[in-house]
Amino acid sequence: QQYLKTRAGGEVTLTVKREGDRLLQIAVPVSDQGKLGVIARNPYTLRTQEYTFWQSIPAGIRRTGSVIANYWEQLKLIVQPKTQMYEELGGFIAIGSIFPSAWNWQDFWSKCAFISIILAIMNILPIPGLDGGHAIFTLWEMITGRKPSDRFLEAAQYVGLAIILVLLVYANGNDIYRFFIK
Repeated sequence: QQYLKTRAGGEVTLTVKREGDRLLQIAVPVSDQGKLGVIARNPYTLRTQEYTFWQSIPAGIRRTGSVIANYWEQLKLIVQPKTQMYEELGGFIAIGSIFPSAWNWQDFWSKCAFISIILAIMNILPIPGLDGGHAIFTLWEMITGRKPSDRFLEAAQYVGLAIILVLLVYANGNDIYRFFIK
């Protein structure tokens, strides 16, 4: 604290070390009061919510609904060019990197459930070749009373496959760029 007071209004260089290795050095501004703007103590306390078996079912359903709603909002941001969230799209490497390096069963199964929810939402998108695309064609048939021609359905499947492959290449290309080139 005394050292920071002598550097009030200026900046100090902090070195981040982990297991004896220097990871990086950063210049941090010091306030006029000689403070960095960080505190050493955590103002939050951890708490555990315990559920009985029967309480866990509605709690799990609520949690799943919340995750679906949040993911749907994120998905809407990805398709809006002004947010540039499409740059954060990831493929197999990004999916693998969300898992911790040390085993934590609750974190592992939570992430597996999250991936399952993502797959479910992606599957109901109205892209031909996915279930959402089939649902659109079924709705069309129910509304008009006419089945789309087999030639049209086949062409739509090819278009859907092309969309899926382009997304796959783009997402995994982002991974390669982010993890190996950048």
